[in-house]
Amino acid sequence: MGVINTTPDSFSDGGQFDTTDKAFQHARRLISEGADLLDIGGESTRPGSQPVALDEELERTIPLIQAVREVSDIPISIDTNKPEVMRAAIDAGASIINSIWALRLDDSLAVAAELDVPVCLMHMQGTPATMQQDPVYEDVVAEVKDFLAARIAAALDAGIDIDKIIIDPGFGFGKTIEHNLLLLKSLAEFRELGVRVLAGLSRKKMIGTILDKPADQRLYGSLSLAVMAAMLGADILRVHDVAPTADAIAMVRALGKVA
Repeated sequence: MGVINTTPDSFSDGGQFDTTDKAFQHARRLISEGADLLDIGGESTRPGSQPVALDEELERTIPLIQAVREVSDIPISIDTNKPEVMRAAIDAGASIINSIWALRLDDSLAVAAELDVPVCLMHMQGTPATMQQDPVYEDVVAEVKDFLAARIAAALDAGIDIDKIIIDPGFGFGKTIEHNLLLLKSLAEFRELGVRVLAGLSRKKMIGTILDKPADQRLYGSLSLAVMAAMLGADILRVHDVAPTADAIAMVRALGKVA
């Protein structure tokens, strides 16, 4: 899953793709590098970020989705929590809803069920503005797993088919480095929930802290975590650097084919 942030303040690439033309060219590059799907977002969810207005989020995302759809049939995920953006994005050609709130806000769950598309449900402790202030768990793996199990149940109750549900443990969303590493180490346990698992580890702060590297120098750390996540059962990897990650995962797949 290639990441396209159309925001001026995303933690890794904020401002690089903040016009439709720049974001469109980036989308074409990610597709050429081997992305299987694109994740387009118009509202930063980095630690300390604040929500943006509906009109602004629509302006950042819908023209881009339309432009990509004119040149490619690649699946597009809309990274949003606003029901209005979900509707507009699906109408424009997106086919997946990616919700960091796990469809808990407003009537987003009902809208997602009505739109009848795959959904990604993520765990987050707190809000983007507060999540990294002091995240605390008694058992991070059990608590995140229980939360996601409950959100799967809510989605099923709303009428969303089990094969259309994806879960994301939410690396970096209300977690310390130790929490993130424990979740990664236990990633296979999330497959027990019976749905696909997404891992978003690319360029995260945990890599920067461990390696003492800024966001634009975290490629090798990101690749290491992508390989680990794939070997531990992740079905989808949300990444900024598609070409090198695709090469790394091709080697993981080759290993899996050896009898």
